[in-house]
Amino acid sequence: MSGELNLTLKVWRQKSSQARGEFRTYKLRGISEEMSFLEMLDVLNEQLVQAGEEPVAFDHDCREGICGSCGMMINGQAHGPEKTTTTCQLHMRKFRNNDVIVIEPWRAAAFPVIKDLAVDRSAFDRIQSAGGFTSVNVGNAPDGNSLLVPKPDADKAFEAATCIGCGGCVAACKNASAMLFVSAKVSQFALLPQGAPEREKRVLSMVAKMDEEGFGGCTNTNECEAACPVGISVENIARLNREYLHATVVGGA
Repeated sequence: MSGELNLTLKVWRQKSSQARGEFRTYKLRGISEEMSFLEMLDVLNEQLVQAGEEPVAFDHDCREGICGSCGMMINGQAHGPEKTTTTCQLHMRKFRNNDVIVIEPWRAAAFPVIKDLAVDRSAFDRIQSAGGFTSVNVGNAPDGNSLLVPKPDADKAFEAATCIGCGGCVAACKNASAMLFVSAKVSQFALLPQGAPEREKRVLSMVAKMDEEGFGGCTNTNECEAACPVGISVENIARLNREYLHATVVGGA
């Protein structure tokens, strides 16, 4: 039989990107340890609505740990205390009775707050649009097998492609760098022959867009890898740097 928790929540409330935000304190009683973190927030919002208050806005979609929508800072950690776990897959059994839980949105100039815990992550979409595509028609499954790819390269490309674009790497980085995200998107194509035609143009365009969007620089503290809910490796950042150097030497215009 699961236990129940009494919790104190300190939640960031902000009406819009232009409004001044503040922490507000809420009490919850009888929260099941089997609830997910988002289900706990649902209970909070039901309580707020019943009291005639505005519910807390937060992003979510699939609630299955695959879409990256649900990110938030929980006690100063991106996605909370459970390693390689999205916020929606974090369960309340990771907390203790009478815990104080501080909940904030991603903190980055490139991720402006929309409302409360919801932020605008469209900068990621614009970076990916700047170069995250291939012109090679890979065809259906049998046709795809006609281009032989060494298994180690295929595995690394697949691992890079698992990036869900949640923004946790940016939120965890002291410089709000997007290097882990961009490197994953560059790597998933750089490792495959289908990505070769746009190789130089892709990395130059995506890095330029990243800088234009206002993300900070990488100082190799590796907090991004520690915070990533799908375990994207900083090895991809090294690959991105090599790809960028190669493109600047051979010319990617």
